[in-house]
Amino acid sequence: MTPRFLSRWSLWILRLTRRLWLRVTLFALLAVGTAALAILVEGLLPEALSRRVTEAAVLPILTILASGMLAVSTFSLNVMVTAHNAAAGQTTPRVHRVLLADTTTHTVLATFIGAFVYALSAIILFKAGAYPAGAAVIVLAITVAVVVLVVLALLRWIHHLSDLGSLDATLATIEAATRPCLMRARHLPALGAEVLGPDTVLPDAARAIPAPATGHVQVIDMPGLHALCKETGTRLYLYARPGDYVVEGKTIGHAAGPRDVSPEAIARRLTISAHRSFDQDAGYGLLVLSETAARALSPGINDPGTAIGVIERLERLLLDWARAQPREAAPLFAGVFLPDTSREALIENAFAQAARDGAGQIEVAERLRAALLRLSDVPDPALAAAARGMAARALDHAEAALSLESERARLRATGNGISFLS
Repeated sequence: MTPRFLSRWSLWILRLTRRLWLRVTLFALLAVGTAALAILVEGLLPEALSRRVTEAAVLPILTILASGMLAVSTFSLNVMVTAHNAAAGQTTPRVHRVLLADTTTHTVLATFIGAFVYALSAIILFKAGAYPAGAAVIVLAITVAVVVLVVLALLRWIHHLSDLGSLDATLATIEAATRPCLMRARHLPALGAEVLGPDTVLPDAARAIPAPATGHVQVIDMPGLHALCKETGTRLYLYARPGDYVVEGKTIGHAAGPRDVSPEAIARRLTISAHRSFDQDAGYGLLVLSETAARALSPGINDPGTAIGVIERLERLLLDWARAQPREAAPLFAGVFLPDTSREALIENAFAQAARDGAGQIEVAERLRAALLRLSDVPDPALAAAARGMAARALDHAEAALSLESERARLRATGNGISFLS
């Protein structure tokens, strides 16, 4: 798997492409340019063809297209908002940012609005007398192509609406957003930097690096930090990973080298925001899934089946993570030190809420214990130890919450006959 390194500019571009308005704007600009294209190529058409297709034949089609696309665009935006609100109500409000990055919705809405802008632009150019006499042929040909695109977009939208906002589709979307970041963290420990561990010795002359703002570390620009350290001969020791909460002015690292590196230069390579993101934060997706299980287990919803389904997704993600092999090569960003992914944090984010909220339901507690026992036998020793600790904690919760001794005995016996990893 090829890791993806996010610099400041690539992060800006990546987040820009996730904006709904971007594709809509691009399609609208393309529509205006396409409508004006007829002015430039009108002289290339045969005169007989230009006389056959007139403005009167094209304008009614453009009018129908403009009015129809305006209604469809408004309806589709309303459906999108309703579906997103329904998904957030079933899972967690944090899922809204994942759903907003849905490229299918972006493309379909951009097609509808682009078709509306094209038709409106062509009507305006006709009414203003900007089109020459034979331009109607070009406009008609472009309009037919736009109608084909609209029909394809409608078919795609109908298929997408069949599960938009549904619980299963939303959970699959969260899992799909979680997996790439989680696997990158496995394949590339410490984001490609040298691992900052308990045995790392900090130079005596190291200077403290304060946090530039209060919030969650979203992205660390590893190529940028590496280039800065290489240019100045600095060794940089960062204690905060993506997902960690930092407070402005508090020390988040140290720098040591022959030349002073300004904290502002390092701060420009850290993205800190009020909320966490899926870009480099390996545990965030696990936490979002875990919040869905907690909501399903709340007294107002009482849906243990959804909680069990979430536990299965979390187990699958962590089993795949544990089976994957880290890179054997030397660190890609020598001179930058960063802590590796905390196995305890992964297990805590994934299962702590289900262990507490599902303790009184034997079917949930039993499935959770089986998942944790399987994870306690994975090849990664630290993850296995964290899973064993969480299994013991979940058992303590269940022992206190279950009222029947037979259910407590059944839960203690969970693990017998489970097929563990070799």
